[in-house]
Amino acid sequence: MANFIPLSVPNFSGKEKEYVNDAVVSEWVSTGGSKVSDFEKVIAEYVGMPQAVACNCGTSGLHLALLVAGVGAGHEVIAPTLTFIAAVNPIRYANAEPVFIGCDDSLCMDPVAVERFCQQECEMQEDKLINKTTGKQVKALLVVHVFGNMADMEAFTRIANQYNLVLIEDATEALGTYYTSGPFAGKYAGTIGDVGVYSFNGNKLITTGSGGMLVSKHADWAAHAKHLSTQAKADELQFKHDEVGYNYRLTNLQAALGLAQMEQVEGFIAHKHKMWNMYKQALDGKNGYRILDFKDDTTRPNKWFFSLYLEDERHNRDQVIQALSAEKIQTRPVWALIHEQADYGKNQVFTVEKAQDYRAKIVNLPCSTNLTEEDCQRVIDTLLAL
Repeated sequence: MANFIPLSVPNFSGKEKEYVNDAVVSEWVSTGGSKVSDFEKVIAEYVGMPQAVACNCGTSGLHLALLVAGVGAGHEVIAPTLTFIAAVNPIRYANAEPVFIGCDDSLCMDPVAVERFCQQECEMQEDKLINKTTGKQVKALLVVHVFGNMADMEAFTRIANQYNLVLIEDATEALGTYYTSGPFAGKYAGTIGDVGVYSFNGNKLITTGSGGMLVSKHADWAAHAKHLSTQAKADELQFKHDEVGYNYRLTNLQAALGLAQMEQVEGFIAHKHKMWNMYKQALDGKNGYRILDFKDDTTRPNKWFFSLYLEDERHNRDQVIQALSAEKIQTRPVWALIHEQADYGKNQVFTVEKAQDYRAKIVNLPCSTNLTEEDCQRVIDTLLAL
């Protein structure tokens, strides 16, 4: 009987058990312990930043990023509609509102549309960008590096500088993605804007079960994020707190997992590239399929998720997913657009036609870092038979 092929699962083939056992034996299993600071140092060194701040998930990291950037009530944040909703919910946590923009062919937010929005729908009043429709200040630009593909940070940096916007990078899917050429050569996703955030959820490139990390080019922002993430303790012994803080800390057990995972991160990325190439060679241009590309010419993407685009009208997204499921192959569609969900229907939307097309025609294929060539071939054979 054929085995089940999951979409994306953890790979604990390194020293995870050893490091977790060390944490248990030391009896440091909660938010204290040396492994948390060790993990922060490893991530900071890997992405080339002076400091990293651990937190309990990427969503918490984004909330902290918005808070330290000064985003709050009366502000708006330009954000993509094609992303996981956890990228946008923190805007509401900060009492601000999103303005939704569509994507380009990288699936990341379209910088051309963002610039048009700023030019046509807003005006500068002194040093502030004001939305002419709502009268609110557009305070920040939240860029998501979708599926590990680098967003156009050259364009977004220029736009942020021109309109005095804070540039926040959601690099929760893009640990290990970096520029190989151009003005940001050698710079990692998450380190180019004012503040960046990574995620270590169970399906990410590396995992701590649940966890995240914040980095910033502003040392005071990083320090403030650390302070807020630990309940804003001004005097720990006397239980004195100088502002409203949060219990956003990572545990020592989770950090132990993260340290072992980081020892394997480049191998994980290499395997992702190998499996993506296998899909690309076998499926691209075949049977009405296209494998969406990454920006391999200017970046080294981590290729976290693989997107099959259904070019031929005879293929229906949900029917393809069901057919693969019947063969014990787990896939999923790309996210439902955020401006069509929850309470976000009242928010401003700008140029989302391409995002709507990708929503309707993308199927994400199995891409675990322990996916075998045999299982990858089984996915390919099943798709070619449809």
